[in-house]
Order: sequence, then structure tokens, then C-alpha cells
Amino acid sequence: MGQQKRAIRTRRAVVEAAAAVFAERGYAAATIAEILNRAQVTKGALYFHFDSKAALARGVLEAQISPEYHVARGLKLQEWVDTGMTLAARLPHEPLLLAGVRLSADLQGRDEFGSSWPAWSALMVDYLTEAKDRGEVLPHVVPEETAQVVLGSWVGIQFVSQAASNWADLEERASSLFNHILPAIAAPAVLVQLDTAPDRGRRVIAEVRETSAATGAGAAEG
Repeated sequence: MGQQKRAIRTRRAVVEAAAAVFAERGYAAATIAEILNRAQVTKGALYFHFDSKAALARGVLEAQISPEYHVARGLKLQEWVDTGMTLAARLPHEPLLLAGVRLSADLQGRDEFGSSWPAWSALMVDYLTEAKDRGEVLPHVVPEETAQVVLGSWVGIQFVSQAASNWADLEERASSLFNHILPAIAAPAVLVQLDTAPDRGRRVIAEVRETSAATGAGAAEG
């Protein structure tokens, strides 16, 4: 078990180091040597988990979506909003997510390692499909089409925010995106219940961290 835990920690260290380098330099300019230096692991340890720079990029992209800040809500559409708003709050500060943005937009490199966009689209389809089954969205809504529209818009606001304010207004732009999309797809009785405020993501993150701290404190006392 100890060896397995060490392997998991090593893999995570390598992925985080690769993400930092990819976020700063892009895929083409990134080197294995710099990633090794950032991760503080041996070349053998790195190649045990990833056999090439392209495999490292795929590892970074696969780590984009995690359940870390997911909180079950009474409305599936609120969970969808929360996913987008927590992403907007985290992205400017987390190299792993910044690397995902840069790698996914690399039109040359993506032939080697792919993109995180299909995974994000699939996640949105899951949310929207369940929301439709629950009657939260209007009957005419096609989850796959809505997901593609939102994905394209989301990618657009990312790049505009980066260019215009170095990500400082990303939460406001994400809030505006939801405020424009939701009236076209949400059932009226559901729409009035949704929280799409610019600080929604930060509040969800704080909620998760407080719950985690309380759980940890309870376990320590027990």
C-alpha cells in the first residue's frame, strides 16, 4: 500500500509540474528536463508513468475534470452552473487548468495529445440530460446542441478575459454567459431559483473547504 501511495504522489507531482511548464511555455517549447526539475523526480520515475511529452500532455488534459468541488443540489441545472462558476474562480490560479486551456487550443499539438473540450462537452451533456429528465429544462432543448453552444461560448470568454484583463473578469463573464443561456433553456419555475452570481464559484469552493475541514476535525476527535 505504501508503494502504491508513493506512485500516486509521484504521478501527481509529475502531472502538476508538466501543467506548470505547459501553462507557461506551451507544448512545443516545454522540455522533459524542465518538467523533471519542477517535479523533483528521476527520469525513470517520470517515464514509468508517461512515456513521452505527448503522454504527459494527455495526462494533464485527463486531470482537468475532477469531482473535488462538486456538491449535490436539488436542481441539476444548479450543479451545472456551479461546475462552470467554480471553474471560472479556479482557472486563473491553477496551472493545471491554465495548461488545459493552452493545450486544448494548440491546433498543431492537439493532433498528438487531443483536447479537454470533448470531456467538458460530455460532462455538460450529462448534466443537461438529467436536468431534462427531471423537467428542469424546456422540452425543445437538445442537450448535445446546447453543450456545443455553451462550450464554444465558454472557450470564447476564456480567451477574451485573458486578453482583456488577464483573467480578472472571468467570473463576471461566466455569470453573464449563464444569464444569457439559461432563459432560453430552463423551465421558468426553475430559472428563478438558480444562483448565477459572479461570486457563486467562490462560495461553493468555500462551502466545500469548510465541510472538508469540519469532517477532518470530527475524524481527528474520534
